[in-house]
Amino acid sequence: MMMGHRKPELLIWVLSILCLACFSAGFNPVDNYLIDCGSSTNTSVGNRVFIADNLASNLLSTPQDVLASTTLKSITSSKDSLLYQTARVFTGSSKYTFSIRQSGRHWIRLYFYPFVYNSYDMSAAKFGVSAQNYVLLSDFSVKNASVKEFSLNVTSNSLVITFTPSGNSMAFLNAIEVVSVPDGLITDDANSVTPSANIPDLLPLALETVWRVNMGGPTVTVDNDTLWRTWIPDKNFLLTEFAANYSNLPAVKYVKGAATEDAAPKTVYGTARVLNSSFDPSGNSNVTWEFNVDPGFQYLVRFHFCDIVSNALNQLYLNVYIDSWIVARDLDPSTYSFNTLGTAFYMDVVTVSTVSNKLRVSVGPSTLAVYPIAILNGLEIMKMNNSLGSLSSADTVNISSGSSSKKNVGVIVGGSIGAFVAVMLAGTLCLLCRKRRRLALQRHSKTWIPLSTNGGNSLSMGSKYSNGTTISAISNFGYRIPFAAVQEASNNFDESWVIGIGGFGKVYKGVLSDGTKVAVKRGNPRSQQGLAEFQTEIEMLSQFRHRHLVSLIGYCDEKNEMILVYEYMENGTLKSHLYGSSLPSMSWKQRLEICIGSARGLHYLHTGYAKAVIHRDVKSANILLDENLMAKVADFGLSKTGPEIDQTHVSTAVKGSFGYLDPEYFRRQQLTEKSDVYSFGVVLFEVLCARPVIDPTLPREMVNLAEWAMKWQKRGQLDQIIDSTLVGKIRPDSLRKFGETAEKCLADYGVDRPSMGDVLWNLEYALQIEEAVIDGDPEENSTIMIGELSPQVNNLGDSNTSVTTLPFEASSVNDLSGVSMSRVFSQLVKSEGR
Repeated sequence: MMMGHRKPELLIWVLSILCLACFSAGFNPVDNYLIDCGSSTNTSVGNRVFIADNLASNLLSTPQDVLASTTLKSITSSKDSLLYQTARVFTGSSKYTFSIRQSGRHWIRLYFYPFVYNSYDMSAAKFGVSAQNYVLLSDFSVKNASVKEFSLNVTSNSLVITFTPSGNSMAFLNAIEVVSVPDGLITDDANSVTPSANIPDLLPLALETVWRVNMGGPTVTVDNDTLWRTWIPDKNFLLTEFAANYSNLPAVKYVKGAATEDAAPKTVYGTARVLNSSFDPSGNSNVTWEFNVDPGFQYLVRFHFCDIVSNALNQLYLNVYIDSWIVARDLDPSTYSFNTLGTAFYMDVVTVSTVSNKLRVSVGPSTLAVYPIAILNGLEIMKMNNSLGSLSSADTVNISSGSSSKKNVGVIVGGSIGAFVAVMLAGTLCLLCRKRRRLALQRHSKTWIPLSTNGGNSLSMGSKYSNGTTISAISNFGYRIPFAAVQEASNNFDESWVIGIGGFGKVYKGVLSDGTKVAVKRGNPRSQQGLAEFQTEIEMLSQFRHRHLVSLIGYCDEKNEMILVYEYMENGTLKSHLYGSSLPSMSWKQRLEICIGSARGLHYLHTGYAKAVIHRDVKSANILLDENLMAKVADFGLSKTGPEIDQTHVSTAVKGSFGYLDPEYFRRQQLTEKSDVYSFGVVLFEVLCARPVIDPTLPREMVNLAEWAMKWQKRGQLDQIIDSTLVGKIRPDSLRKFGETAEKCLADYGVDRPSMGDVLWNLEYALQIEEAVIDGDPEENSTIMIGELSPQVNNLGDSNTSVTTLPFEASSVNDLSGVSMSRVFSQLVKSEGR
């Protein structure tokens, strides 16, 4: 028996150098192993080189070396046919151990083609393949050339792939790839076919690529894909006769913040299957494809879209279906693609566990469309591992059926155990009921249970009880509120008391029994935002108390409800005061003070706790105003704690609001505090211009506020696009500083953006310029005086500059309670202060 020995360090270096030579263009994976199993020489496949088996033998542990080859020269017509002319045969359990230099998702591609070598007939082989506690294949046999592609999230410094023959059979392998997947290609940002279904966290799951299809186009080979994937034509899956091919490769654009070429190449996004509406002008028809799948699994379905057929924005509206579910209604590619025609983007949807071996995908025209048309450019269907950690249909069959004898034994044993458990449960419930009845007699008042966010340890000072239904907003902060009390406070959720509707649900005005006004946010069970956001909101707001953060008074989770109760903000959202309502226009000073208050709240989140907290949904609708127009940041359902000290970012699925989203975060799925800074920069321009951040009704160059405002800011003509009610009412230097601050916030890369502390100082500075009262010309003199006394304040610090570098007392800088910094500036710019 021969056992392979591992000397990974030198070997990995050799393999990396050889493989990197063929990864010079496009994505360069940190880990990239390409092995031609059984081959004595390297094999070139397109622009890649598969290493000879003997160079990788030290990665393998196997009981017997069997290297097989065939004289057949034309096994398949594909470019990888050379890989099928040799193979490794495994007569017993065998392992490949790959050293992983960068944790994260990795592709495992296994090449199989059975042939006869000596006494080994590979077509009779039956075996299993596992990796990192996941079963990839079970009782697998293959008759023709095929490639199995899997992706796993590897968290350790090694990846072990095991081949195990079934019974007295054998296993074999023609070639293997283990390659890093780009960050963000697979995230947990997916929708479900049904709102009531829970979407599992996709990041740790094992996936198998079942189908990868180019709609309306030809086969796309590994040479034409940055990630060496093969896309097959859709004609064999198409059920609709009246769908036409369409090609327009020059129209495809990869826009920052949308899909990249790693998502799919131009040869996919530049072709499409299009509904031929001349066949059915009524627009009642859909284009439908049908795919074979293994029942008993959930699937991640990725739809690739690129509007290469329209002549202008907002012409194409379509509905998207999986089986009988509509997964996107009135989909307008313009709004998903940063309002740029021809922009590539994709949409992920998770199915329910399938019961059929067929999965149908359809697209059809929306009733909003002027002319009935629908398109689809590409599609990927990926199987998700089941509860046993398996991707094998054989394991699903064993779970669901099993042998009849096992079934009978299961019924007998299950029945006996079930009866015993039932008796025990009945006894336990009886005891619990008696205990509960005693407690009810002792406690005639409604009880609030302390909110626990730290392993059962309440953050409050102890249990407190209210008298009857009287609830004090202050003394009972952080407690669970009875549903009856919330119902009473909101007048039984009176629709006339609704003051807002968001992604989580409706917000009602409410009044507690002690007269305290509150806002009651009631979760909608059909909302895409659910339990995770509910818990995050409670955990975040129970830890923080700041005058510029909305205070959480309590929560209710009775009767399957998810209800949050906040302090009431008399003047609603900042957004409602800027546009879309009849509220009076705010002065420039009021707007600056609101921006400053919001910046204080965000600065506290980023710096006022052991770990930075990233809001992740900064927008004007989440900045609330009290009766004095003091700003408070709200809605922490998407918030995340920041990176550890030795890390630069948090890798997470992209979430946020369209128009405010940091394009770098969208592109790389790497979240930092600078993502909040970008969103806040959009808010600054929104405050200045008093218009929506995305307005499809405007001319194309004006649709996106951030892009439009930045063009005018860089021309030095920002005054040309400000809110008409502010024209002639802003000091030029105040506007200049405000514009510079917003521009810095919207830098393409996070490292170039200022911290929220720097933003806060510069907004304070813009306010002080606006308020300055100095003899002579107030604008020129104030600028000169500030420039001479404090050049550091007059310029935005870079992203790494701490506010403590400014020449003021540290106590002023570290004041997180929201006390104004104006007194510092007043000594500089106000004559009476000197």
